[in-house]
Amino acid sequence: MSNVAYAYKDERNDYDVINGEVYMMAKPTASHARVQRNILGIFDRRLKGKRCESFSEIDVFFSEDDNLVPDVLIVCNPDIVEERGIYGTPDLVVEILSPSTARRDKIQKKSIYEKYGVKEYWIVDPFSKSVEIYLLKDGKFILDDVYSTYRDYEWEALTDEEKANVKKSIKLSIYDDFEVELSDIFDRVK
Repeated sequence: MSNVAYAYKDERNDYDVINGEVYMMAKPTASHARVQRNILGIFDRRLKGKRCESFSEIDVFFSEDDNLVPDVLIVCNPDIVEERGIYGTPDLVVEILSPSTARRDKIQKKSIYEKYGVKEYWIVDPFSKSVEIYLLKDGKFILDDVYSTYRDYEWEALTDEEKANVKKSIKLSIYDDFEVELSDIFDRVK
């Protein structure tokens, strides 16, 4: 990591370092904070007693020039967890979009997570109440699915066949028995 990046990281924990450049992170909105709390709580409860562990807003040191602070992540290799952060590749990363960081989350950070082999990447949009899930296949992220909530009038406009095909829970790739209800992710989000 460059000396400039270290200077920022030593002072504060609200910067991402991508390709050696420092990017300030936006302060979260109430919706962002609720979604983050909900996801972390779900992950914590479901991972209790398992090898994998969930974290939020912890430094992930991929390389000297790539140091990111995901909103939520799951690590299944305890050897990469150190007191100062994660030194290696998490198994699952969640980024919650903010207007000021959405482009970076969808392009630059997604590229970094793909490059270093994150197995599953979630992009969560608290405004549209949707989740994009990307799975790593042959070194590339492939869009697995997009999960969306529906307002009452949107739901009523769907045909019976469309309603039958709506997925209301997300199955995590890291455990066969781990599903997350979409409604739980967006609980209390207006």
